Amino acid sequence: MKPTARTRLALACGAVFLVIGSLLLMGVYLLVRNSLEPRDGLGRPAYIGMPNGVYEANSPEYYVAVRRVEQVRRTYQRDTLSTLLTAGGIGLAGGTAIALWYGWWVGGWALRPVQQVTETARRVAQSHNLTERIAYTGPRDEVAELADVFDTMLTRLARAFDGQRRFVANASHELRTPLTINRTLVDVAVRRPDATDDLKRLGESLLLVNTRHERLIDGLLALAEGEQAVLDRRAFDLSDVVEHVLDQAGAEAAERSVTVHRLLDSVTTAGDPVLLERLVQNLVENAIRHNHEGGEVWVTTRQRADVAELVVANTGLPVPPYEIETIFEPFRRLHGDRLRSERGSGLGLSIVRAIADAHDGTITARPREEGGLTITTELPHPTVPPSP
Repeated sequence: MKPTARTRLALACGAVFLVIGSLLLMGVYLLVRNSLEPRDGLGRPAYIGMPNGVYEANSPEYYVAVRRVEQVRRTYQRDTLSTLLTAGGIGLAGGTAIALWYGWWVGGWALRPVQQVTETARRVAQSHNLTERIAYTGPRDEVAELADVFDTMLTRLARAFDGQRRFVANASHELRTPLTINRTLVDVAVRRPDATDDLKRLGESLLLVNTRHERLIDGLLALAEGEQAVLDRRAFDLSDVVEHVLDQAGAEAAERSVTVHRLLDSVTTAGDPVLLERLVQNLVENAIRHNHEGGEVWVTTRQRADVAELVVANTGLPVPPYEIETIFEPFRRLHGDRLRSERGSGLGLSIVRAIADAHDGTITARPREEGGLTITTELPHPTVPPSP
């Protein structure tokens, strides 16, 4: 794990003080040691050996006195240098600790504006709110330049996303209009009294193709909306949404002879109810349509730790583990279903993942040993009660 910038600054201050203090202590040590070395002439004063001197130059008393002086000097030098090293080492350690603390404090003070930029960027990333700005008001330095660049980037991103939303809305409208007209014209032609059997069969085929295209456009629009920001988050009971979706899917399940089991516990989540209803609808439709006749579907809602959990499991054909991630990619189908338009446009699970990501949730899938899939969706569990 790499140290943070604040830690590196503190370590740098401590290392600089330690190096400079060590060099200074070494210099003082050498200076004091040199000062305590014997000087020329001190070992034999001028009055030694003079005719009226106290001691003769070769007398025993003189040598005893010289050895005693040398012993005292060496003891004094050793004690002084030892005391110097001990006191200097303690001072150096204490000074290094103070330098580390000071470097840590200075690092926090210097990086406080950067932390403001980071907190704003984190809020934007978590809330998808591109209208928020840093609006840094400090001195015009490098941090202010960084904040201004970040604000400019947010402004451009907001314009880009607004343009994308407008394009998706306009494109979906322009694409839906001719399809609606085609469906009306074909339906009128098929219902004419003089319509032949070949014309009716052709009309039914065209209506199926038209329905597929309409479903594809709806899926692309839902995928684009799911990848956009979820700005209006409110708390609600997820089990109510699941119950509503299952009631609507009952007719299709009965038509395909698929039994749906409900294990719904009341659990609160937060987000856009319309988008989350589309998430549940896609999961349930995927479990019913990618099933076999007489198959089963289990839908469960429950609270686990701090998340609301939705589990949709179904029987069906075995799914290889290495293809699990590909089912969440757009237009990816398993078991050669690309030509079977009645099973969907290939965007269902892509839309589910996009909506889950927009709600700060996660979605995982795993194959069942008996065949089919178990798809688990985890959504944030708010602390506020659900809205009425």
